[in-house]
Formats: sequence, structure tokens, C-alpha cells
Amino acid sequence: MTFWNGVLWLHLLAMGFFVGGQLMLAVVVVPVLRAAEDRGPLRAAARRFGIGTLAAIVVLILTGVGMASHYHRWSDSTLHVKLTLVVVVLGLIALHMRRPEWHVVDALMFVVSLAIVWLGIVVAG
Repeated sequence: MTFWNGVLWLHLLAMGFFVGGQLMLAVVVVPVLRAAEDRGPLRAAARRFGIGTLAAIVVLILTGVGMASHYHRWSDSTLHVKLTLVVVVLGLIALHMRRPEWHVVDALMFVVSLAIVWLGIVVAG
């Protein structure tokens, strides 16, 4: 395994946490905990995922910049679209933090995240 395979592995691990965590929260955690009268566990789960998401985003940015530089991808138009969508997701995260009751933001965040994953596959191919 080369160093860059390890960087790619970290990138994919962080992506899996971010996108998989969104799916897990949306399909399992939120529906179960929203039914409870005590919202404390739901808030605690969201806060914990938020901390993990922040760490995942830092890893994604660092490894992504490293790989784009190493593989000379900065002029790739597909990467430009992917990076634009990353900025969109960061904006949606900020909006979600201010308005967590706006569930359409959650859905948009998930759909845009899936598009980023797809574009990542295209860039790597």
C-alpha cells in the first residue's frame, strides 16, 4: 500500500462517515427519537454527529487537497463542480444549524452529498 492509497482510504472513510451518518440519522435515529417526549437524546445524538461531521469535513478537505495536488487535478472541470457542491453542502450545514426544523435542508444536504460522491468517482476514474 502506498502513501497515497492511505490518503485515499482516509478520504473514503471520512466520506462514508459523513454520508452514511446522514442516512443513519434520517432513517433510524431521528424517527425513533422524535417520537420520544424527551428531546434530550435526539439533541445529544445530533450534537455528537455534528462533532464527527466537523472532523470528517476537515479530513475530507485535507486529503482532497493533497490528492488533487499530487494527481494534478486542479484543472479538472469535474473537480471544480465537485468543489462547488462542497461549498453548497457547507452552506446547507450552516443553514441546518440555524434552522434544524427545516427538513428540506436535510434532504438537500443528503442529495448534494450523494452528487459529490458520484463526482468523486468520476474524478478518480
